[in-house]
Amino acid sequence: MKAPPVLVAEGLTKIYHAGEVEVAALRGVDLALGEGELVVLLGPSGSGKSTLLNILGGLESPTAGRVVYRGADLTHADDATLTDYRRQHVGFVFQFYNLIPSLTARENVALVTEIAPHPMPVDEVLDLVGLGDRRDHFPSQMSGGQQQRVAIARAIAKRPDILLCDEPTGALDVATGKLVLEAIARINRELGTTTAIVTHNAAVGAMGDRTIRFADGHVSSVVANEVRLPAGELVW
Repeated sequence: MKAPPVLVAEGLTKIYHAGEVEVAALRGVDLALGEGELVVLLGPSGSGKSTLLNILGGLESPTAGRVVYRGADLTHADDATLTDYRRQHVGFVFQFYNLIPSLTARENVALVTEIAPHPMPVDEVLDLVGLGDRRDHFPSQMSGGQQQRVAIARAIAKRPDILLCDEPTGALDVATGKLVLEAIARINRELGTTTAIVTHNAAVGAMGDRTIRFADGHVSSVVANEVRLPAGELVW
């Protein structure tokens, strides 16, 4: 019997108001993320994919529709419940790393492990993203790709069920971006973390179990990949 999805979105609509103008960022999106799945959400800027990620992660509320995490409806959850959901179950990776400059890589990751109930050992998680030899370096002593991998380590150190990555390679060159994507894929493969990657880079779609394309606030196509391409073999 197939396992139920970890996260389900049903009929998600998000409307922003700018004065008297209404802007529809999402228009009735349905989506389900399976246990241990890696999904690539693909589309141009303004297509709604980042808004969707924010709603799935409990950072924003939908105008209509609902989000269900392991059978629990989060749509009308109070702030305390959503805070607990984000803290316990979701890891976020954004385009910009948001590391604390005065702390080493190890110390940046430890900020999360100190408040998580069942964290991974800091050195283990830095090894997982290929930065065991940089654990005592400060952000200013690391490249952009290394800083992003520290941000990934920080996101997964609490053992989240879900990893949400919003343009994680957007500020990086091709070679460095591939290293970051390799780290995300390794975490998905070895820890079984359900993962969604938002990107405008079509080549990234080949590394996922599915590629879900967005256009004008709705899902325009869903393609399942028979074989996931290793991140290092992506070409763009």
